[in-house]
Amino acid sequence: MTTETVRIDRETERLATEPEPRPAPRRRGPRRPLKSLVKHLVLVVTGAVMIYPLLWMVVSSLRPDDLIFSQPGLWLSDVDLSHYPDGWNALAHPFGRYLLNSAVVVLGSVLGTLVSCSMAAYAFARMRFSAKTFLFAIMLITIMLPGHVTLVPQYVLFSQLGMVNTFWPLVGPNMLATDSFFIFLMVQFIRGLPKELDEAARIDGAGHARIFLRIILPLMTPALATTAIFTFIGTWNQFFSALIYLTDTDMMTVPVALRLFVDSQGESNWGSMFAMSIVSLLPVFLVFLFGQRFLVRGIATTGIK
Repeated sequence: MTTETVRIDRETERLATEPEPRPAPRRRGPRRPLKSLVKHLVLVVTGAVMIYPLLWMVVSSLRPDDLIFSQPGLWLSDVDLSHYPDGWNALAHPFGRYLLNSAVVVLGSVLGTLVSCSMAAYAFARMRFSAKTFLFAIMLITIMLPGHVTLVPQYVLFSQLGMVNTFWPLVGPNMLATDSFFIFLMVQFIRGLPKELDEAARIDGAGHARIFLRIILPLMTPALATTAIFTFIGTWNQFFSALIYLTDTDMMTVPVALRLFVDSQGESNWGSMFAMSIVSLLPVFLVFLFGQRFLVRGIATTGIK
């Protein structure tokens, strides 16, 4: 064995016993505090612009009538709390009556939409029947159909049925799965559920009704919560249909009742209207506040971007 061979063997043993050097830490790029600051500044300014009308309405409900439009800022020089009790009793009935009417309409609409749209969505997502693809396409096309197009024939139909000045024109269509957006949302959610659950239940002798009630429906909680929140907000703020169908003051909902504060021929009670507007916004705010996590989860799990 030569000296060169011995040196090579020792060098090989040394390299084998020494630990591998750690890679040098990757240097991060330079931070961009200016870009982040500008982005946050734009978001803050945009949020302030969007929330300013709401803050102005809250402040105006606490101002005397003669200062509402003479002092358009947010600073309160004089506080007047009389608009809330005055607005509550300013109309033919206490404002709680109109809140109750809206609650009845919203409750019926939410329940009707959840039941009818979930059943229609299950049929499109899991059942096999002729012309399913064609009917699903027609259903999606109706999303682009404005509601004012069907307003006249619907009014004629409800008038002939004697349902004008009742809650049925506002609640009835929701019980017939007329909202294509919610059907599409639930179809997308059901398609994301594994079909092995249905097959296992079918092996145990379950039919479509049992599979829908025992398996699919409990798993649809995010989609159902999203539908309930959207339906609540849309029905609570529904003005045009309620104005068309409800003519008796006993049956009016909150949006129509708020219109009574504005008199085009006489003096408008702006302070009371702003006060009752704040009261009418509280249910919507609470529903959105407590249902926000269900709303985000429902949108994220349905594949709608």
